Amino acid sequence: MTFLYQVGIFFYSIFIQIISVFNDKARLFVNGRKNWAESLSQKIDGKAKYVWVHCASLGEFEQGRPVIEELKQQFPEYKIVLTFFSPSGYEIRKNYPLTDIVAYLPLDTKRNATTFLNIIKPEKAFFVKYEFWYFYISELKRRKIPLYIISAIFRENQQFFKETPVGKWYRKMLFKVEHFFIQNEKSGELLKTIGISNFTVSGDTRFDRVAAIANSAKEIPVVEKFKGNSLLIIAGSTWKPDEELLAAFINQSSLKFIIAPHEVSEGNINRIHQLLKKPAISLSKVSENEIDRFQVLIIDSVGLLSSLYRYGNLAYIGGGFGVGIHNILEAATFGLPVIFGPNYKRFKEAVDLTFEGGAVSVSNHADLGQALNNLINNEP
Repeated sequence: MTFLYQVGIFFYSIFIQIISVFNDKARLFVNGRKNWAESLSQKIDGKAKYVWVHCASLGEFEQGRPVIEELKQQFPEYKIVLTFFSPSGYEIRKNYPLTDIVAYLPLDTKRNATTFLNIIKPEKAFFVKYEFWYFYISELKRRKIPLYIISAIFRENQQFFKETPVGKWYRKMLFKVEHFFIQNEKSGELLKTIGISNFTVSGDTRFDRVAAIANSAKEIPVVEKFKGNSLLIIAGSTWKPDEELLAAFINQSSLKFIIAPHEVSEGNINRIHQLLKKPAISLSKVSENEIDRFQVLIIDSVGLLSSLYRYGNLAYIGGGFGVGIHNILEAATFGLPVIFGPNYKRFKEAVDLTFEGGAVSVSNHADLGQALNNLINNEP
């Protein structure tokens, strides 16, 4: 199975290089890893002690951030290396001030894992939520460097719990982890079925983070003026299927919307504008004097979404027509009812909020219209 894993990583590296010719995000992925060993070596302080924190992308960073902050406060003698797999995390947080080095994680090969750990020589490692990279985990274990998985959540359909050759191979990785900090009791029950008991049910660190976000949300005067006395719907972290669904509703509606897409490239922003028949403006091109003329405000920059929710009455969270929804807690912490697509059941907070009546899943235009109308009519 290890050989097949290596083959899979090899073909992935070829594939991502090919599509990087046509795709901006893939190009960042490839270019960000060029000469990584030399670049990382130049940043390392040979006399320092390091802790390594790894996140897949921006959402996982928000889960790991409270841990980074506590590490910095309680163990100031350690320097922190923060790595990302995805450009969505790295490009936004590459200047995060509480870490000493921010870098892309090299692809998971035996050589890369050995070289990476030779350079940073971490005393401890923290992986967030879903990150299980075979060669990195194996090399950490071989060097007796403790690895902690934080905000982990496990489900029955994951490979770890299947009695197949692939499942058994993946399962071996879990036994190389020093300790799991898991989100719920169900995850603990699943781990026990395969003989793992080194876990603590600590909840989701995002709750700590979103509480801090709510307390430190920025004022955005142009958004406040845009909202005025109108009911405002915030659509956050949207993808193409979300935007097409929302546009069909917006084009028949008089409600005000803010759309903050996951992808803020010029091409994608232009595509969203073309979907809309109602007056729409990008944030970078608007002035407060003319904002009243528009029904839709499109956010063409990053880093504002968590503060935007303070102005909303309802929220639509993107990603539910793809692999899964984005963070709903930032909206929910401001008391906003939440709407998202059908692929949400892997996310405990979404399942719980749906059960409690604070969230609604939609699958098509009719569902979205009904959900919005129901929630709007219930607005105080």
